[in-house]
Amino acid sequence: MTPETAAAYAAPATPRSATRTIRLWCELVLLYVGIPLLMVERVIPNWPILYLLLATIGVLFVLRTDKSFDQQLLVRSAGVGAGFRKLLLRDVPLLLLLGLGVWRLSPNSLFSLVKFAPGIWLLVIVFYPVFSVYPQELLYRAYFFHRFKPLFASNTAMIVASAILFGFVHIIFGSWISIALTVVGGFLFGLTYRRSDSMLLACLEHALFGDFIFTIGLGRYFYHLARH
Repeated sequence: MTPETAAAYAAPATPRSATRTIRLWCELVLLYVGIPLLMVERVIPNWPILYLLLATIGVLFVLRTDKSFDQQLLVRSAGVGAGFRKLLLRDVPLLLLLGLGVWRLSPNSLFSLVKFAPGIWLLVIVFYPVFSVYPQELLYRAYFFHRFKPLFASNTAMIVASAILFGFVHIIFGSWISIALTVVGGFLFGLTYRRSDSMLLACLEHALFGDFIFTIGLGRYFYHLARH
């Protein structure tokens, strides 16, 4: 954190800034905590993709009309190829460990979707990055890091908060496995986004993990019918 940023956080809040802080906290809690809880309690239908797409439209509108937001963060492709190759050095060992865990703990699940429903698996591989990954990265990385930056004292705190909230939304699937995996994934994706200032790179990493999870048979923990 720069001295200027530290001084800004140390400065006493004015009534106007205090009001804005309260408003931002209310927005954060409603969007990232309230809506998932309402789905879990069946106050509203458990239709995560619909809400995700609606949130995407709203978030895109806010970001596109916010002059303080760097629009290049959404489309920046410079260095993505080299950045993704570096990510593979970190991510491939993690993915292999995850696959090994499925093989050891639930061998019947390994590649189950590929073997028993290859058509559905192919559709997931193709459409999951478009209709799930991009909206999630937009909501939990690009929007979260810009909109709620005033609420956090450091990038690390913001990345951790984003990861926890990203894991929390997966309570709608009714499995601790989906929550645990997405907290870890959310931390990695947040770190990638913050370091690269490229949502595209974060999307590629997210898609890599997501498609791999569906391929090795863990996909049943990531669709809303999984909740009994």
